[in-house]
Amino acid sequence: MGTLLYNAAARLKDPKHLGFLVGYIARRQILTDLQLNAALEYLRSHPLEPLDAADFEQACGVGVCITPEQIEEAVEAVISKHRAELLAERYHFNMGLLMGEARNRLRWADGKTIKNEVDLQVLHLLGPKTEADLEKKPKAAKTRLAPAEKQKVAVVENGDMCTETQSLLEQLRGEALKFHKPGENYKTEGYVVTPNTMALLKQHLAITGGQVRTRFPPEPNGILHIGHAKAINFNFGYAKANGGVCFLRYDDTNPEKEEEKYFTAIREMVEWLGTARVGEGKIKPGYQPYAVTHASDYFDQLYTWALELIRRGQAYVCHQKVEEIKGHNPPPSPWRDRPVEESLLLFEDMRKGKFGEGEATLRMKLVMEDGKMDPVAYRVKFTPHHRTGDKWCIYPTYDYTHCLCDSIEHITHSLCTKEFQARRSSYFWLCNALDVYCPVQWEYGRLNLLYTVVSKRKIIRLVETGAVRDWDDPRLFTLTALRRRGFPPEAINNFCARVGVTVAQATMEPHLLEACAREVLNEQAPRAMAVLEPLKVTITNFPASKALEVLVPNFPADESRGFHKVPLHPTVYIEETDFREEADKGYKRLAPGQPVGLRHAGYVIAVQNVIKDVNGRVIELEVTCTKSDVAEKPKAFIHWVSEPLACEVRLYERLFLHKNPEDPSEVPGGFLSDLNPDSLRVVHNALVDSSVLSAQPFDKFQFERLGYFSVDPDSKEGKMVFNRTVTLKEDPGKA
Repeated sequence: MGTLLYNAAARLKDPKHLGFLVGYIARRQILTDLQLNAALEYLRSHPLEPLDAADFEQACGVGVCITPEQIEEAVEAVISKHRAELLAERYHFNMGLLMGEARNRLRWADGKTIKNEVDLQVLHLLGPKTEADLEKKPKAAKTRLAPAEKQKVAVVENGDMCTETQSLLEQLRGEALKFHKPGENYKTEGYVVTPNTMALLKQHLAITGGQVRTRFPPEPNGILHIGHAKAINFNFGYAKANGGVCFLRYDDTNPEKEEEKYFTAIREMVEWLGTARVGEGKIKPGYQPYAVTHASDYFDQLYTWALELIRRGQAYVCHQKVEEIKGHNPPPSPWRDRPVEESLLLFEDMRKGKFGEGEATLRMKLVMEDGKMDPVAYRVKFTPHHRTGDKWCIYPTYDYTHCLCDSIEHITHSLCTKEFQARRSSYFWLCNALDVYCPVQWEYGRLNLLYTVVSKRKIIRLVETGAVRDWDDPRLFTLTALRRRGFPPEAINNFCARVGVTVAQATMEPHLLEACAREVLNEQAPRAMAVLEPLKVTITNFPASKALEVLVPNFPADESRGFHKVPLHPTVYIEETDFREEADKGYKRLAPGQPVGLRHAGYVIAVQNVIKDVNGRVIELEVTCTKSDVAEKPKAFIHWVSEPLACEVRLYERLFLHKNPEDPSEVPGGFLSDLNPDSLRVVHNALVDSSVLSAQPFDKFQFERLGYFSVDPDSKEGKMVFNRTVTLKEDPGKA
């Protein structure tokens, strides 16, 4: 009884029903954990008074008596059903199946008693275990499905039905997240039920038709980063996986820091992140918001509700300075109990601009979960708004705006990161104080990466000091920077899927994101050949009077995906590092007396003469060539270019030297002192084969043996620029 009472008190979040439940336990009418679980579920599903005692007792098995004879008969029936399989598999048979079926027949029976009866009857049927029974059952080999054979599911995306391969994240959402169903908000732990809740939920269902609604609400005062990618995937993906819709809502309540370029970039990144290749040259459109809204769309309604909050005695105008109310233990406001009429007049004066900035705020009467008292709802700011102009000189805060905008848009699942958990109480309180529909706030852990910073303020410092070029510098982990570097959106989404949606904060190594990029690019990026440090090679016995045409497969592992042509002239260029004057043990590439093959060309070359400059540096090789089918098979094949295009290649490494550049214990001098001087190396005179001539910005290639590269927007006619996205293999030193 003590254990049941403890569990009831710990798990029942609605105190008004605690006495009701305790009475049943004390009278020994609820005797098992099974009954208690059923009771708790019933109370969650019936939040309003009065409770129907007879219905409750039936749902919890009160008064139900299961006799030993009933258990014996139920187990006999189940064993009889599986008798043939039991005799064939003996003790290797899954006994849990027998117990589960017996429990289904007798819901309120004691589990231990059922197990004992199953063991007894199985022993009677099969006899004692033999040596063969004690041997471990061999595991059946699992057959791996090809990517094309993965389960396809029908999903509804913002109202449009489509069928596509189910992603890892969608599978995880469907199986692991036990979110409430639309309209069943009251079943969520901690949700506050008022006398008006059920009527408001009924209205909500009539408006939404039971549809899942989420939203992604960024502040338009900076560029989205890798952490936002998780939020975008979670909000848009959860709605998509459940046939719902997702709003893109700009939280534009701070006009001082908002710029039009941020609005544009956010929308662009949201839509880009959802794009995916679904075939050769075919692109599936990205995340499309059900509606693009702004908090400022609702300024009039929010102001009307603020007046109502004052009239209900739940808000007041305060004159404490910002410095006075900072921290967790500020002095209480001397104006907390001022008359309602006085606060209404003063709030109107705030709206008319009769108070200066910092001279008056509107505060709500509540204590938040983190101990913060009376959060600010409105403050004075004489800054024109990009959408409403000079109409307002008072602007609502996040604590006031967010939940009410969710309510207006009838959001079913308000998904946010863990740091907003302290605001959950104010979220519920404000909706209920105004008697409006109250959504459910769910928190999940943030996604952070090591070796980087994502704070807007710190990225601005990096730009101002010249450490990076701008928000889209490929060494950063903003979404614009990742796109510029060449990361496909599918790779970022796969990375978010592998991290999963957990309550705990996830801090990941960048090489895990890079591994996801390699997987996607290996399938998407056609092959080309490029040389970063060119060494001229002249073929003295070139077998033709004009250039030969070499067919190079776009994807060597799958030649059905096409070929491109590259010319082969008597002069070719190879990597300097692919030649040595003396071949050490284990060295397999070109050296005097050690020929190599030219990839895809069908020729083997052998060194005849090494030409050096006055300083003794090798500047040219003279070689002879032999057809591969008659030459001895070489130890290696190297890449090459002939009649190439000149290009610039940018090679990136980590921007910071330490894992946590913002941690004073790890970097006492601050993050700007931790910059990696070798984070960018520019190769100005690289060469690439002519197959990439028509490539556009953000097109991606695998330069054979070098890595994956993306065309940079800085490219211009006559000089292409490529960013290295990732190397072909992970550097063991970075893992």
